[in-house]
Formats: sequence, C-alpha cells, structure tokens
Amino acid sequence: MKDLIILGSTGSIGTQALDTVRQYPEKLNVLGLCCDKNVELLQKQIDEFTPKYVAVKNKEAAEKLNLPCGTQLFTGDNAPLEIAGAERACVLNSLVGISGLAPTMRAIEAGSEIALANKETLVAGGDLVMSAAKDKGVKILPVDSEHSAIWQCLNRNSYGAKEVEKIILTASGGAFRGKTKEELTDVTVDDALKHPTWNMGVKVTIDSATMMNKGFEVIEASHLFGLGADKIEIVVHKQSVVHSMIRYADGSIIAQLSYPDMRLPVQLALLYPERGDHCFTPLSFDGLSLDFEMPDLDVFVCLKLALDCVKAGGNATTVLNAANEVAVARFAQRQIKFYDIPYYIKRALDKFFDAKPLKDLEGVLGTDEKVKKFVADVIGRK
Repeated sequence: MKDLIILGSTGSIGTQALDTVRQYPEKLNVLGLCCDKNVELLQKQIDEFTPKYVAVKNKEAAEKLNLPCGTQLFTGDNAPLEIAGAERACVLNSLVGISGLAPTMRAIEAGSEIALANKETLVAGGDLVMSAAKDKGVKILPVDSEHSAIWQCLNRNSYGAKEVEKIILTASGGAFRGKTKEELTDVTVDDALKHPTWNMGVKVTIDSATMMNKGFEVIEASHLFGLGADKIEIVVHKQSVVHSMIRYADGSIIAQLSYPDMRLPVQLALLYPERGDHCFTPLSFDGLSLDFEMPDLDVFVCLKLALDCVKAGGNATTVLNAANEVAVARFAQRQIKFYDIPYYIKRALDKFFDAKPLKDLEGVLGTDEKVKKFVADVIGRK
C-alpha cells in the first residue's frame, strides 16, 4: 500500500489522481489532501477518503470544513509546505506556479517520492531539486505526458541515457499552430484559450499558445534525464498521439503512443514501480494519421527565449519563469497584447540575468520576487 499526499487535490491533476485511487484501493491510500480554497470539493474528498492530514491555504475557507476525528489541519500560506513534509509518502505536486517549489523541497527532505506535475519546480529550481533528490535517494516521477513518455521509453527497456542521441518532445502547437506573426499580432485571450486537444487551466493553455510550455518542458527534461539542450529536440504533432520519442545513437527511435488522456501518466507515476492494468481509450490505427513539423521560432518567440535560457545557464530559467508568470497573468487580464509577453520577459532577462547559478532556495525565491515586481512595475507604467 502506497501512501499519497496530493498537493492540489481539487485541480485537474489532483481529481484524476483520486480517480486512480478509486481504481486501485488495495494499492493506494490517501494520507493527505491540500487545496487553495475550493473547500466544497475538498469536503467531498475528505468524506470519501478520510485523510490523516488536510491543508488549506485560505484560512477563512478552511473554517467551513467538517473534519473527521483525528485529522490534522494545516492552514495559511505555509499549509502546503507543512503537509508536504508531514510524513514520508508519495507526494503528488500539482500546484501551479513557483508556490510548488518549496513544498517539493520539503517533501524531499522528508524522504518522500515525488510525483511531479508542477513545472516551476524544475524550471525555477531544477539544480537545487535534483541535487537534493540525489542526496536523499528520492525518485522524481514525471506526470507531464511528454516526460512520462520519455521515462517509459528509457525505463521500460535495458538502455540508459548514455545511449540516447536525442530526446524528441512533441508539441500540439497550441491554439496558434500554423499561424504567422502577422496573424498573431492582435489575437485575444479568448483566441489563446481555444486549445485544439487538451483541456487545461488558463495559465498552462496560454503557455501552450505561446509555446513557452514546450520551452519549460525542455528545461524539465534536461534536469530529469541529465541531458543538455543540444540533446533535446521539439517537433509539432497536432494529433497529440505520439507523446514523445527517443532517438538512440544507432538511429532507431522508440516512441510512446496513446490517446491524449492525463490519467495515464498520473496512473504510471502513482503506481510506480508497477504498471497499472486499467486501460483508458485504446489506440486504434484504423484511419489514424500522424503529422509532424518543426516549430517556427520566429513566430513563437517565447519558445526561443526558453531554449536560449537553457543554454545560458546561471539564473536564466528562474528569471524566465518569474517574468512569464506575470506577463501571462496580465495578458489573461487583457492588460497587454500577445507579443508583449516575450517583450517583458526579454526586459527581465536583460536586467537580471547572472551567469552564476543560484545556490539555495532563498536565492531562487528572492530572484523570483524581484523579477515579478520589476515586470509588474514596468507593465504598470505602460
């Protein structure tokens, strides 16, 4: 029986993780549940799974909960941090933004296995996280469909990273696949949120439209699999059936294929080292067509910025992540235009880039705070 602490239990990944628990009640036990403020759904989860620990960031919302006898409640800004380190377990981190980094570090300190669905953990603090995980002997299990695909291709056979010529990450292309720069000049938030394949939150969907999401995945892959940016390639694949591929040194390619369904990578991470037998929509080759093309870096400027940051090293990806978070939020609030997003990211990189790597969590969070304030101030003066 594997104990689970789910950070972000009321979100998309969290609710799908609980679906996996329902499929495998003899293998998975819900030890802890954590959310921001959606206590209505959280209460239903508590009633069903009776967790030992519950965490809610919003103290006022937490007062509405009716907890079972013996359940420990954490509230306030540090609630995710406290529940993440409450006990050794498998911690599924599906929080959004930089707020997911510190709980990941706390869970690693507790010796917990990490099922990682929070991109910012590795984008902003990848060096710190991977070093801490190595020191503690903690496994980082990817939940992103692309990294799960690479993980399957690597770990389900006898070969290792040293034989890998390239990791090939596939991208749907988001809402603006095939568009020209001129066509994207005046696109709206509503346009950006029309993702053709996946149903995701606002931030991730806009990141997909700018293709920053794929840039973040390159950064994550470099940390997860110990490969430089020169070993990671991106191809646009509109069907989202091939979730990623590996090209070995002899030229052969191994790919992972399935219909787009996040429940599969969630199940793989939670049941590791076993592979579950609950089958989602089986892939049929009858009439199936698979198309691939290279991304246009002149159109998707955010992707180019991300790739440049991987090569630059130092604090570049931390600055990139912080600036992007503010710029995307302001675009979602209709305060700036689509191509203002990479413009403000570039402004932040020009001001804050340092070739020296950040040495600790305080340095990462401090840089994040300074960059966010700078970008917010610059946009405010527009």
